[in-house]
Amino acid sequence: QEQLVESGGGSVQAGGSLRLSCAASGFSYTPACMAWFRQVPGKEREGVARTGGGITTYADSVKGRFTISEDSSRMTVYLQMSSLKPEDSATYYCAASDTLRCQSSWGSVFNYWGQGTQVTVSS
Repeated sequence: QEQLVESGGGSVQAGGSLRLSCAASGFSYTPACMAWFRQVPGKEREGVARTGGGITTYADSVKGRFTISEDSSRMTVYLQMSSLKPEDSATYYCAASDTLRCQSSWGSVFNYWGQGTQVTVSS
């Protein structure tokens, strides 16, 4: 059974850094894309960063501060977050897609999800 497990969340002061990790297991194939989303209670989940097929895309709100990367197996994805702001506080979710449409979409093409990890940035 496919599974995504996130780690690395926590609390940090504004301006600090955190690195999130997501390990994929149970897949019989390499996902077409892996991505990070985040959600704040009462708001819609938003795409933060995605990578697949050599294409990396970031939300405007994190460009220049966050970096998504994969290990050589492409089954572990990382999100290096720097210059964190209080508005980056959210539950961060790892996601994977089995369709190449993920290279141009944040939406329902992502069909595998982790359980989420909390990131809290204090001012």
